Amino acid sequence: MNDFDVTIIGAGLAGLQCARLLGKQGLRVLLVDRKPTLDQSIHTTGIFVRRTLEDFDIPEDCLGPVVRHVDLYSPQHRVLKLESKHNEFRVGRMGRLYQRFLTQCLLSGVEWMPSTSYLDSISFDGHLIVRLKQIDSAPISIKTRFLIGGDGVCSRVAKHLRLDTNREWIVGVENVYEDVVLDGPPRLLCFLHPMLAPGYIAWIAYDGIETHVGVGGYPAHFDPLVALDKFQGSVTDIVDLSGAKVVERRGGRIPVGGVLRNIGNSRGLLIGDAAGAVSPLTAGGLDPCMRLSTLAANVAGKYLATNDADVIKTYSGEQFRSRFTSRIWARRIAAHLRSPVLAELACASLRLPLLNRLAAQVFFARGSFPDVEPRLAPQLKTAER
Repeated sequence: MNDFDVTIIGAGLAGLQCARLLGKQGLRVLLVDRKPTLDQSIHTTGIFVRRTLEDFDIPEDCLGPVVRHVDLYSPQHRVLKLESKHNEFRVGRMGRLYQRFLTQCLLSGVEWMPSTSYLDSISFDGHLIVRLKQIDSAPISIKTRFLIGGDGVCSRVAKHLRLDTNREWIVGVENVYEDVVLDGPPRLLCFLHPMLAPGYIAWIAYDGIETHVGVGGYPAHFDPLVALDKFQGSVTDIVDLSGAKVVERRGGRIPVGGVLRNIGNSRGLLIGDAAGAVSPLTAGGLDPCMRLSTLAANVAGKYLATNDADVIKTYSGEQFRSRFTSRIWARRIAAHLRSPVLAELACASLRLPLLNRLAAQVFFARGSFPDVEPRLAPQLKTAER
């Protein structure tokens, strides 16, 4: 039976970030994912915010052009234009980035197991026995000292480790286009429309090269594919998609209940969407993903070196949830905003000076996720080299 220090289930951005940092610590790491290759079935739009770009070494060729403009549209397409003096966003070329991070994992000695599903795990003699299933093969078992779940919103790892699980999420779906005709600079276009995107927004993310057109909302209140078709038909006055080529369709669940409270114990821990590491208000997850995964790698490495249970106590969602109180309440309000009339009034109110500044704060503030350790941010790039 193969023996590992750490087994990570899920090779999204969270799993890859955690694996490459643990591999650099010299640990025996197994990285598992259901997909045969990482450039297919991507779920995220991949918008990196300024704070992430400043604190982490994201390869330049894995990023699109800089975006500094946000256009916020009401249901009647009245637009509020916001502009930052900073380089606020860049849309990641996520397939390329995943492959780059995987290469770094392999160079650090991480063992890669694609086309493999996680079945379950049990504790035995101070280790975990993890059962895995590869395509067209019988289940296999491996032994690991520590198990990390980066396996998405409805995490099986969380259930088997008896950690918290997500109870609230929205569903998003988008088309990725090339050759879109859209006047003006690269920008994010966000549309408030409770019928097409109940509890969230519809969006167009245009960086001059790729254009992502999508909708998101609570699954009990809309059909995402039907809503996407209606949304694309409703924005012909804003963007011309008639001659554009769809190169990819993305979609998936996005947790919006905030970071879960119980995300780690002596057997393992959760990262990324499995830990609820997504902003409850904006549903932005890449910055929380990178920060929490970095903390997870530090905590796991230290715990395995010392076997000190107090180390695991530092990996608790409780320390983050207080920072998200206002966003969790804003999420609850958004969940109950079902009237286009009220949405129109809400958009109109954002033209008032005070609320206009609040809108700019939502899109351009650097507080998307708290620092996960004291003075961690200045050390992040150094830790990754």
